[in-house]
Amino acid sequence: MQAIHDGTEWVLRLDDGQDLFESLVAFAEREHVTAAAVVSGIGMFRKAAFGYWDGTQYRPEELTVPHEVVALHGTIARADGAPSVHLHGAAAGPDHRLVGGHLLRATVGVLQEIVLTTYPGRTFGRPFVESWGLRMLDLEPGDHP
Repeated sequence: MQAIHDGTEWVLRLDDGQDLFESLVAFAEREHVTAAAVVSGIGMFRKAAFGYWDGTQYRPEELTVPHEVVALHGTIARADGAPSVHLHGAAAGPDHRLVGGHLLRATVGVLQEIVLTTYPGRTFGRPFVESWGLRMLDLEPGDHP
């Protein structure tokens, strides 16, 4: 991975074969990022799985052939003392049709270019919310009664 920044803005390049989530978690740990927004991402996935939340669980759609990433965005927060990456996106297959939703897992194909904004001095949380059965972003953890 290559990474450069100018203030709070970062541009990352992930390379062929890298696990997208493992790479972003490693980046967050190395750079002490505890609050960030993934603004955009383009490139290719060698394989991936997108999920659709049906109200009780994610229904996955597995991509087993390479797809062009046309949109990628999300957040980096903290959950259980570790970086927590939440991404949504869309990818186009060889038939030019899009598949998208909550990104469950992905392996980079060729490369992935990601732009993100960090919020130094802040920590976003991602607590489990029992009523939804999901971890949800908390912009100001610890400020709730």
